[in-house]
Amino acid sequence: MDNEIIKKAEAIINKNTVNGGTVHDHHCVLTLIDSFGYPTSSVITPSKSDGINWITFVAGFGSNKAQRIAKCGRASVCFSSPAYSVGLVGDIEIITDPEVKKEMWYKGCEQHFSGYDDPNYCVLKFTTIRYNLFADWQEAQGGLK
Repeated sequence: MDNEIIKKAEAIINKNTVNGGTVHDHHCVLTLIDSFGYPTSSVITPSKSDGINWITFVAGFGSNKAQRIAKCGRASVCFSSPAYSVGLVGDIEIITDPEVKKEMWYKGCEQHFSGYDDPNYCVLKFTTIRYNLFADWQEAQGGLK
């Protein structure tokens, strides 16, 4: 049964990523640890994913998110609606590799950055360690590592 729920969760994530779906009804929240050691959450647009294994986001290198990640790489991601909840816990890192930045660039980034080679533009890569999924009145939880 877990595999069935994982596949549903992956479809939800893909639907809500720019490079995999429509992002017309985006409900993704990224939670990071702030400088006081407390979790803080914010809505963010996922750019690409590999199912529940990893999800990428884009941000400014000097942004609050990037600064928090530089201090603590623990994070949580949640996709939710009245019909489902995909909760993931894992590690997040800042990626500045030019090829990865180019691959993750999407229409809309130009509102914030001059291009994928903008030195302020970076990719945030979240890698799942454990999950808590709820879809179609079924629940699954477990770990990937």
